[in-house]
Amino acid sequence: MGSVTALNRKPLNTWEAATDLFLSSRDLSPKSKRVYALTLNRVGDHLPSRALNELSPEALSQALSASYPDAAPNSWNRHIATLRSFCAFCMKRDFLTGDPTQTLERRRAPIDHTKALTRADIDRLWKRKDVPVRDRCLWRMLYETAARAQEVLRLNVEDLDREQRRAVTVRKGGAIDTIHWATGTARLLPYVIERRSTGPVFLSSRPIQQRRAPAKDDIDHETGLARLSYARAAQSFSSATEGWTLHQLRHSALTHLSEDGVPLPLLMAKSRHQSLKTLQRYVHPSAEAVAALTANHDSLRRR
Repeated sequence: MGSVTALNRKPLNTWEAATDLFLSSRDLSPKSKRVYALTLNRVGDHLPSRALNELSPEALSQALSASYPDAAPNSWNRHIATLRSFCAFCMKRDFLTGDPTQTLERRRAPIDHTKALTRADIDRLWKRKDVPVRDRCLWRMLYETAARAQEVLRLNVEDLDREQRRAVTVRKGGAIDTIHWATGTARLLPYVIERRSTGPVFLSSRPIQQRRAPAKDDIDHETGLARLSYARAAQSFSSATEGWTLHQLRHSALTHLSEDGVPLPLLMAKSRHQSLKTLQRYVHPSAEAVAALTANHDSLRRR
């Protein structure tokens, strides 16, 4: 009887063999596979032992830090996500008995306050029911009018033309201008104004403090409450959204209108910018919009 030649296989309890199996068994695009492989191979090179049964949380944490000592928060978090996915794969196949990623900590990425919110972000914002109707109405008006926060906060009830869904305000620089809103704002305004016919549209919920007494024009004489300040409105929005700014609502509105193909003259009229150069800072289409444009103009797509 002939001799049997054993197959030369790598033991699956090593970092290299598990990495190969992980990458080959996942339905990943070529680009994603390269990115995953780069992280796993680099971290593996800094491990004191390649045996998975000897992998400790401390060893993995030190290997990650040695591999990417100067990684930016978003890159660092992406590497952690890769390691967690890989280790979950290994635990499911009993290559690991515990989770060595448990001590890895994500880094808080700084929020880009110049970046437009996605349409999904905006949709989720409109569905919020855990915030006062005053705040929901303010946020909606800022987005639908694409106005600056101060232009909306200085509105009085008598400035509103609720039937035509517009209002006269003073824009940056002191000029008198008109802003326009849509159905979402129109539905919320009655709950904010109630039966008032004069005074600030958006009121503070706090009693007036005499040591910080506002101007008479900023006091609603029916309720005795003062006009909502920019600082308070900005703080409320930031707290409710984990750091977003009121200005991002204006930025997002103009970006989304631009993505929808609104001509620049109309965008200038909506935003009330005096300079096309200034407006262009707001109209950078998102990656999702570019992807949709590419798909819609694909010559091989089915009609």
